[in-house]
Amino acid sequence: VNIHIGCFLSVFLPDTVRDTFLIDPAVILIVVGVVMFFITFCGCIGALRENIRLLKTFSLSLTLVFLTQLAIAILGFFYSDQVFVSLLAVKAIVHYRDDLDLQNLMDYIQKEFKCCGWNNYTDWSWNLYFNCTHENPSSERCAVPYSCCTPVPGEVVVNTMCGFGVQTQNYLDANKSIYPVGCADRAVMWIESHLLLVGALTLGLALPQVSLHKHSINACCALIGSLRNPLLQ
Repeated sequence: VNIHIGCFLSVFLPDTVRDTFLIDPAVILIVVGVVMFFITFCGCIGALRENIRLLKTFSLSLTLVFLTQLAIAILGFFYSDQVFVSLLAVKAIVHYRDDLDLQNLMDYIQKEFKCCGWNNYTDWSWNLYFNCTHENPSSERCAVPYSCCTPVPGEVVVNTMCGFGVQTQNYLDANKSIYPVGCADRAVMWIESHLLLVGALTLGLALPQVSLHKHSINACCALIGSLRNPLLQ
């Protein structure tokens, strides 16, 4: 399935969206799909044919995948906020107007987390349309997307121009009409308030892999033992 989705995205996903990410999502899905197919193939055929080499390859592959996930989690915990995620957020803001799907994603994040920009609302100057320099001829100069705006009670029709000129205001004045806090701080606050959920999800992903790895090792040991002692066959 991952391979099919990856091929579909590589053909139909706009170049502007793929350029937003540090690594092409289509390539990631294809690589993950190939790795998953290889691991499951070794495990299935190795168990059916009682092939020690395939079972050992299956066990070793599971170990490598688990260690890779653990390394990514550790690096992400210490460095993602400073490097990977920040670069991703910068590119998402820069290409905000280039693709409707990316625009909807950014609007959803800002509305759900009640934030604006990555560090704060002035980050929207990274975007060509919202740039707050005097040379910018855009009608949206010094503005922020409407998803940054605080909802008005009783408002039926969303005012998409509610963020116009906000970047020229100081923090206190901007706080009257938008969420001035950056999404980075909001994300950290969300993780800290949902540590139990994050830990449960991590444990839920790790336990099946550890259990499967244990069973594969037991199968290898049993098969090796039966080959060494023909009377057990």
